[in-house]
Amino acid sequence: MNIKDLMIKDAMIMDLQATDKKGAIDEMVQKMYEAGRISDIKTYKDGILAREAQTSTGLGDGIAMPHAKNAAVKEATVLFAKSKKGVDYESLDGQPTYLFFMIAAPEGANDTHLQALAALSRLLIDPDFVGKLKQVETPEAVQELFQTAEEQKEAEEKAEKEAQATEKSLDPKKKYIVAVTACPTGIAHTYMAEDSLKKKAKEMGVDIKVETNGSEGIKNRLTAEDIARADGVIVAADKKVEMDRFDGKKLVNRPVSDGIRKPEELIQLATNDTAPVFHGEGKDGAADEGNADGTVGQRIYKDLMNGVSHMLPFVIGGGIAIALSFMIDQFMGVPHDQLAHLGNYNQLASWFNQIGQAAFGFMLPVLAGFIASSIGDRPGLVVGFAAGALANTGGAGFLGALIGGFIAGYVIVFLRKVFKNLPKSLDGIKTILFYPVFGLLITGFLMLLVNVPMKAINDALNSFLTGMSGSNAALLGALLAGMMAADLGGPINKAAYVFGTATLATTVATGGSIVMASVMAGGMVPPLAIFVATRLFKNKFSKTDQDAGLTNIIMGLSFVTEGSIPFAAADPVRAIPSFIIGSALTGGLVGALGIKLLAPHGGIFVVFLVSQPIMYLVFIAIGAVVSGVIYGLLRKTPELAKA
Repeated sequence: MNIKDLMIKDAMIMDLQATDKKGAIDEMVQKMYEAGRISDIKTYKDGILAREAQTSTGLGDGIAMPHAKNAAVKEATVLFAKSKKGVDYESLDGQPTYLFFMIAAPEGANDTHLQALAALSRLLIDPDFVGKLKQVETPEAVQELFQTAEEQKEAEEKAEKEAQATEKSLDPKKKYIVAVTACPTGIAHTYMAEDSLKKKAKEMGVDIKVETNGSEGIKNRLTAEDIARADGVIVAADKKVEMDRFDGKKLVNRPVSDGIRKPEELIQLATNDTAPVFHGEGKDGAADEGNADGTVGQRIYKDLMNGVSHMLPFVIGGGIAIALSFMIDQFMGVPHDQLAHLGNYNQLASWFNQIGQAAFGFMLPVLAGFIASSIGDRPGLVVGFAAGALANTGGAGFLGALIGGFIAGYVIVFLRKVFKNLPKSLDGIKTILFYPVFGLLITGFLMLLVNVPMKAINDALNSFLTGMSGSNAALLGALLAGMMAADLGGPINKAAYVFGTATLATTVATGGSIVMASVMAGGMVPPLAIFVATRLFKNKFSKTDQDAGLTNIIMGLSFVTEGSIPFAAADPVRAIPSFIIGSALTGGLVGALGIKLLAPHGGIFVVFLVSQPIMYLVFIAIGAVVSGVIYGLLRKTPELAKA
């Protein structure tokens, strides 16, 4: 695959109308959606904005390369846009931006795609090529220009490799430096910085080897010999890279954008005596952890989601296996006086129950372990697992494990500071001895203290949930179900879902969780509401939207709330409140009737694991119709609003 295959004519804007950064991103994302290259606007746009929040992709010299790699991307694409007036894109040089390359890479992008994207990035370093690009007027001319430039670049790289093959060794009279380039998505800036540094080093008469930490993985990895031979090191990165290997070397540590825009400055600093000597800390460091991790709130959310995302497969797999054990016993029959052993009475049911309980047993240790590893890297994993296990045995439950994960992670951070000044000869045993031993002891004793109040809170919460009926259950069900529709897969949605799954472990023996039933019902409503709205108000939806409405019935029945995201992103003021009303209504009805659910996921496919399946489906249908009608009534006709 070459660049021309990625830059399709349908995804080009030859006269961008926006004048500011927000407008430019909106216009380009909308074009990407219209071209059929992304499945929903919000998910892809969130990825673009997350990258912009770290550092502007307006590189200067009139070029911007916004990019995202996520599940919304159907096919690798580079959208080309050209502004005649210039856009205030908050570029690094403060100047207007005229040329835009919006990159969309799917989560499973293969090496062929990634190599083509890297080749595109390298071309934009050439000012002559950029000058020609500013003159083109048609999509065909853009494609032809890139094809010619790509062929020329391939010929130059081939000649360079042949020249290097004939050289026996580096010139000992020249300065020699090594560099690492990396950006969070590893698609564009990583390779632009690489080419910029190599090109400037050649002009300055300096030998250089550049390692790239991109989406293709680590390429051109620096060896111990490379590092030992180097006069200096440049790290141009906005994400974590291996740092300890540079211990004792003069090191220049800058954002990846400086590798692109200030290569001469970085090379001069790395080759003279002004660069500071780097000292490792016995772990893989970060080029700039502040830039990489964002605000305190963002870091906490990232750490929490790292634990939750690893925990959920255990909850879902184990929960459904346990639920199946109850269903099997119900089908096979259990004597009335043996109902206390439901789920374990028949041998087949007992096998399913044992498997599910085994997976469920890892739920809290995995949650705490991966929260801790997100904070304290690999040494945090074992300490976090122990904290989760102590929360489990001590009765502190889900909330205790969550707190334990953060305690374990920050205990490791504390220990790193304590052991920072130990002799270098002891570096090898810090990770395998000091961190796990002291980390376990400190975290363990802290968890014994934490377990006391957390057990009381957990017991009170479980008693409340177990005794929920009438208005209490209705209010809680309405609240959590409404949260499921508030941001459709975002932090609020996930908070409600995690709370629901956390109630399963303590309610399985009593027939399931009312909270989980309300959460899943509320999450099924928004996609089903889209289906209802597109059927009842066809004049307010385009043919494309009506087709999308048909697919939403499948996603809604499958409990995939994210199916409604494209509609919510296009019209959030009308869509989201409509979804919340219907979801809250459904959750309230489910809670009021005390309907219980044994499974943490599955939608209609686990309806037989619901205590009152018929009423459950009726309540979901009521919420979907209410939401769909409200949304349809509020939505403007296509002539008055953009769909």
